[in-house]
Amino acid sequence: MNKVILMGRLTRDPEVRYSQNDNTMAIARYSLAVDRRVSRNNQGNGDQQTADFINCVAFGRQGEFAEKYLHKGMKIAIEGRIQTGSYTNKDGQKVYTTDIVVENHEFCESKNANGGGFTPADNNVAAAAPTPADDGFMNIPESVEELPFGG
Repeated sequence: MNKVILMGRLTRDPEVRYSQNDNTMAIARYSLAVDRRVSRNNQGNGDQQTADFINCVAFGRQGEFAEKYLHKGMKIAIEGRIQTGSYTNKDGQKVYTTDIVVENHEFCESKNANGGGFTPADNNVAAAAPTPADDGFMNIPESVEELPFGG
């Protein structure tokens, strides 16, 4: 089974290109900074945190989603699969690649937490702002037919 779930922050805005064949498709590339805890107990320093920078690529609807809603610094979770490949660069050297092919994106913090993100007007969603309920969940107006996240 090839399944990956990661949570991290975008290191840059997604770079989006569109394929030039009969079925035009969005292809979004970005990288995630994913925290990794490194144990340094043998040196008396305790745990130290560092980050891995993971290259991600999203195709089709997921690529369009990335172009429209994802921005540098946002904390997101992705679900996908690892894909490896190789190519020969202009100097004749073989370069090996490892990417996460994104099958699903999810937001991991509110719009106000990072100063940007989704607004209801972005996806022709009713402009009425959701209101918090007593149970900690947001009440979504019944007029909302489609939310801008998910598969």
